[in-house]
Amino acid sequence: MVTFANTPHLLLRTDSGDRQIPLVEGSCWTIGRSEDNNLVLCDRWISRNHAMLQCMESGEFYLIDLGSRNGSFLNGRRVSIPVVLQHGDRLTFGQTEVEFRAPSESPDDLSEDLDSQDFTVTAALHVRRLISVMVVDIRNFTVLTRQLDEKILSELIGTWFRCAGNIIREEGSWVDKYIGDAVMAVWFHSTQEVSDKEVLHIFRALNNLQRVTEELNQRYTLPFPLRIGAGVNTGYAMVGNTGTGDRPDYTALGDTVNAAFRLESATKEIGLDIALGEKTYQHFSALGEHAGLFDRHAVQLKGYDTPTVTYASSFAALDAFLKGQG
Repeated sequence: MVTFANTPHLLLRTDSGDRQIPLVEGSCWTIGRSEDNNLVLCDRWISRNHAMLQCMESGEFYLIDLGSRNGSFLNGRRVSIPVVLQHGDRLTFGQTEVEFRAPSESPDDLSEDLDSQDFTVTAALHVRRLISVMVVDIRNFTVLTRQLDEKILSELIGTWFRCAGNIIREEGSWVDKYIGDAVMAVWFHSTQEVSDKEVLHIFRALNNLQRVTEELNQRYTLPFPLRIGAGVNTGYAMVGNTGTGDRPDYTALGDTVNAAFRLESATKEIGLDIALGEKTYQHFSALGEHAGLFDRHAVQLKGYDTPTVTYASSFAALDAFLKGQG
């Protein structure tokens, strides 16, 4: 049997022996009964498209239930939002259990790798890059968990996160982090300026996330409508690449990222859906006619000594603007 001792993989124990499923090609692996999944499990208790594993740019692996009928379980506990996996975790789908393996390399292993001709040098580079950070949060999620049946909650939130990942990828980015009931995405800009096309990618991602949220409100009977809020901030950040050549690990750090989270929180204070940082708004202004779309506000962000200028709007106004763009 081929082994993947130092490679992230799933271990499936069967009557005919152990099966190892490597998690090295791509960044997303689906699990279910349907033949189009990366891991096909012949278990009648498993949905056709049951769950998904996603490897983030940070190297972390998340388990995401895709609204399965019987749920996905991590170490015996049902998953309703994306959760980070640790080496040795037990994942249960229907009546099938697999073990997640992602062992850390020991110093001896590293020494052997350094002597190997096949060793790929790990980049350790931090550069200053112009980026846009988008943070989207599900409103009143804690209240929702108390009022909604666990199975429906898992199906609802799993579907939202899956759709969010697809939308963000379609618009040129990826989900950099899942933070409980929120997602963070980063757009890297190759020049000193943000192009009109890049601004529209971000706005379309926001608009489509809202559209999916509305569709889920129509599909499910909920105690109150599912709502989202968003913060977008543009600026320079230190971007660390600490991954290997075939799997770079980009991590954006600094005030630009922190402010995006604070701006998202500020939408609750302002009473609107979207809050842009001042630089994001400046790049947006270059698109031309946008009268009345964003209003200027001064908000006191947590951790900041002085009020911060932000430009806020509603999803309805954003949708009308994008329809005018053709």
